[in-house]
Amino acid sequence: MFESIRKHSKIVMFLLFLLIIPSFIFVGIDSNYFSSKSPVVARVDGKDITQEEWDNAHRMESDRIRAQSPNIDGKLLDSSQARYATLERMVRDRVLQVAAQKMHLMTSDARLARELQSIPQIAALRRADGTLDAEAYRALAGAQGLTPEGFEARVRQDLSVNQVLGSVMASAFTGPTESKLAIDALLQRREIQIARFNATDFASRVVVTDADLEAYYKANTAKFQQAEQATVEYIVLDMDTVKAGITLNEEDLRTYYKENLGRLAGQEERRASHILINAVKSAPAADRQKARAKAQELLAQVRNAPGSFAELARKESQDPGSASAGGDLGFFGPGAMVKPFEESVFSLKKGDISDVVETDFGFHIIMLTDIKTPPQPSFEELRPSLETELRQQQAQRKFAEVAESFANAVYEQADSLQPVAEKFKLKIQTAAGVTRTPAPGAVGALGNPRFLETLFQPDTLQNKRNTEAVEVGASTLAAGRITTYQPAMTLPMDKALDQVRALYLAEKSAELARQEGQSKLSDWKTAPDKATGLSSAVVVSRDQLQNQPREIITAALHTPLDNLPAWVGVDLGKQGYAVVKINRIVPREAKDDARARMEQEQYLQSWASAEALAYYELLKQRFKAQITVSRPAVQVDVQN
Repeated sequence: MFESIRKHSKIVMFLLFLLIIPSFIFVGIDSNYFSSKSPVVARVDGKDITQEEWDNAHRMESDRIRAQSPNIDGKLLDSSQARYATLERMVRDRVLQVAAQKMHLMTSDARLARELQSIPQIAALRRADGTLDAEAYRALAGAQGLTPEGFEARVRQDLSVNQVLGSVMASAFTGPTESKLAIDALLQRREIQIARFNATDFASRVVVTDADLEAYYKANTAKFQQAEQATVEYIVLDMDTVKAGITLNEEDLRTYYKENLGRLAGQEERRASHILINAVKSAPAADRQKARAKAQELLAQVRNAPGSFAELARKESQDPGSASAGGDLGFFGPGAMVKPFEESVFSLKKGDISDVVETDFGFHIIMLTDIKTPPQPSFEELRPSLETELRQQQAQRKFAEVAESFANAVYEQADSLQPVAEKFKLKIQTAAGVTRTPAPGAVGALGNPRFLETLFQPDTLQNKRNTEAVEVGASTLAAGRITTYQPAMTLPMDKALDQVRALYLAEKSAELARQEGQSKLSDWKTAPDKATGLSSAVVVSRDQLQNQPREIITAALHTPLDNLPAWVGVDLGKQGYAVVKINRIVPREAKDDARARMEQEQYLQSWASAEALAYYELLKQRFKAQITVSRPAVQVDVQN
């Protein structure tokens, strides 16, 4: 039968065409037919933010941070908290963009031009005649993956968006009296004494019986729920794996050495002296012309007598930093001076004197006094760095090809990761107790919500098949499979016994500590002189906790002081109880006028930020902004 089909393949294809095309015509083609729909993670003004957009944005943000801070711990960027922060920024940007659009906030061409001119990287591209180096500007925009038009459109949009909250913050106002009252109240200092009733000190008083434990277990079964969990295997393909598989050719290394020797050896440095006649860019044209004429006069003098350059610089140069040294600027490399000055210096030969050079500072006459050429290291000296750089470059070019092969392999051999691991020389990693959401502190593949979501898909879960390759970081793919699965369940009493005992003992100990503390509080309010066990007096405030739990500081600062001493009890939960005695308000240290002004400015900034935040929350409600994924849990250390 199959032989017949092969012989008449064209007829079969025609029949299939007749059968398939009508189904598309009458039923239609779903937009998801050719591409899988990415889950929605947030929504603003009816517009979705998808998981794919979130992943791409976080990857770009991580790459930007890594470029700025190469030594940063990559685990911090891959954490679920960092990913969620990226999503919150995306929602914030979307809310402000919608607000700017609906408020018709526009940026004029003149405002855009001023903003572009204020960017140092663009200002440095101006030639001596004031025109912009168009090619360099195009390269600058291209480094960000944009055309000049696209870059300007983004800056224009940013300026429009900034007006949304900028107008609110700019209108904030506080007077000196209001600021002083608020700051004095915020930073008020109080002298307190503390008596602690720690739950652990009462544990020995708790009598535990089997009947008590059983009753506690039955009354609190929700505390002994075990979430669904799985034991998983997974493999990770990253840039380091690809680099490890690259064998460098000796000839390629030597070619790379020759092509990059100038860069690897270090930059040439030049030493120059100059005479400056000041004329700032904003000076009147007549003043600048007068300064230029003066510089031309001095240039003629040094051209006639080059040996007099240093003496003339001491007398005539208006650069206070170099005039006393005969105009000597020492050695410097590319990028150290403004562009017109640098271009002139690096075009001169040793001993040459430049024409008059115009910069934003004025007019310069420059003499090149020395050239320092860095020594050229040998091939063998540079071999380690050459191998590192060339291997990195080849890995970056090869990664896309390897990633595609990896994705195909985990799909085609879906019953096991072992063949894929052997092919790509990867280590199969295992983990137990894996759930659908990242565990606190989880990083890498197991800290990636999308990877976990893929692991628990029905096909992967029921058939124990490999997941698809999932991007879990910059140039990092992971695939996994579930080996064992445990549905959610209530732990039986015998398996939860240790946990039941620990929780019961902790709650009863805390209850006894609280009862004792409340009793002492009542007694000491009636007879303060009989109070015992109080600590030495300490002065606390919101910015001086004195190693005390935040709950104690908050209670001490919120307690009314109609009568002193004042008393307050603080429930510390599982930690126990505390009784706080407030003796007095301690006046703040006297501050000078400068400190008072600084505090008022800080208060104004805080007040403006608070108003902007409140307005942003209002905009979120107005445009129905919502995040549909759960905020990751944060591990909090409890201060004892």
